[in-house]
Amino acid sequence: MKVRTLPVQVAARLTRRIVEGGIEDGRAPSELDILQEFGVSRVVARETLKILASLDIVDIAQGRRVTVRPQAEWDYLSPLLAEWLPDEHVDGLLRELHQMRELLEPGLAAMAAVVISDETLARLREAVDRMASLESDPAAYLEVDQEFHMEICRAAENRILDRIMYSARWLGIASRRVTNKGSLPNATVDHARIFRALEARDPDAAREAMRVHMEGNSPLLPQKAKRSDLERAP
Repeated sequence: MKVRTLPVQVAARLTRRIVEGGIEDGRAPSELDILQEFGVSRVVARETLKILASLDIVDIAQGRRVTVRPQAEWDYLSPLLAEWLPDEHVDGLLRELHQMRELLEPGLAAMAAVVISDETLARLREAVDRMASLESDPAAYLEVDQEFHMEICRAAENRILDRIMYSARWLGIASRRVTNKGSLPNATVDHARIFRALEARDPDAAREAMRVHMEGNSPLLPQKAKRSDLERAP
């Protein structure tokens, strides 16, 4: 269990209240409201609002009026925010992340196949070999799995896509904790197929191998993900 500072704890409680419909007319608690309700110092109240604003949950206008932003605009790439959300919201995030991966990663694999270096191929080969030896250790397997996909992303040499994938990495880890509860030997076969396509520098084969891998993981995402899958994310 992670130890959170007092401002983070208060921000978490306020976020849950907003999500559950406990804020009327879009007006969030002010610094004074937080101070009085939670019995915290003015510094803690101010830091609480800064955290909420940094996650795009609230806007703080001149005159200190605090309003709730539309939930669609919140920063869902923040691991903090997902810790605070009800389970049904988290389930949706993991499914939406997988949709993003299905859209991006086959294309990234195809791009990487065209320009991939021998050095990157050597690292990917080593990763596949390690996966084969870690099929009885899901936690260690997860780390290698994550790095395998990030190596392909970096190899595609697109800085914008790289940053998108990097920013979503903690959600990717949470998602893999769910999908890796399936068959790790099957996952190793998928990764080996992707590697062979990259080694052959065949963009069409790389795209298809990644597409099949992504498609195979989709049914493994349950309607209800365990909260512990997120709490262990970095």
